[in-house]
Amino acid sequence: MKIAALIQARLGSTRLPGKVLKDIGGRTMLARVVRRAQRAAGIDEVVVVTTTQPADSAVAEESARLGVSCFRGNELDVLDRYYQAAKQFKADAVVRITSDCPLIDPGVVGSVVSIFHNEAADYASNVIERSYPRGLDTEVVSMEALELAWREAQQPYQREHVTPYFYENPVLFRLASVKGDVDYSRYRWTVDAPEDLEFVRAVYARLEDRDNFEWTDVLQILNDQQVLAIMNAGVRQKSVHETAH
Repeated sequence: MKIAALIQARLGSTRLPGKVLKDIGGRTMLARVVRRAQRAAGIDEVVVVTTTQPADSAVAEESARLGVSCFRGNELDVLDRYYQAAKQFKADAVVRITSDCPLIDPGVVGSVVSIFHNEAADYASNVIERSYPRGLDTEVVSMEALELAWREAQQPYQREHVTPYFYENPVLFRLASVKGDVDYSRYRWTVDAPEDLEFVRAVYARLEDRDNFEWTDVLQILNDQQVLAIMNAGVRQKSVHETAH
């Protein structure tokens, strides 16, 4: 079984334009996500999936610089972009990772992939019941399930956010939920706003701008320096039913 991690990335963010190429300790945010995803067990290939918009040629160029494949597809229909990329790279299952999560954890990704296999799931994730910090989101989908959603999902938010159709239709799919032993879902480690970017830059600075850390190392930093945790505490997370356009 070939499992491809598809990292969705585009420059057209509404709240923080160009965020995926913003600098974090000397590397772009996309580079941070790619390098950490590559360290996850069970992933055979990492692919950046961006849009056909001219501005996103910069994303394709950065992907080439990083030595990873890049697929360009529909800007608004991200579900279609994922499905077409999965077909092109002959994936049997895909891991959905977003490029605005530079603290994504290889160990967490690997554990979700493992549970996907062990439970013979159609869809496995750590977002059905949140216990990990937002920004460690990992979703694994079989190609068969992805194709069904691609055919049947009708609502704009289902197309833009790729995976709602799975957990909104538990009768159609075998779902596997991954939860940690402690609820850390109050923490916000994703990047949507300037405050989020300053937070992750501060975290990387305290880790000497290394890539080879674990999410528990970030927890330790926040325990020692609780002021960091409030840097982006006021940023509102958009609902899955909101679309960017």
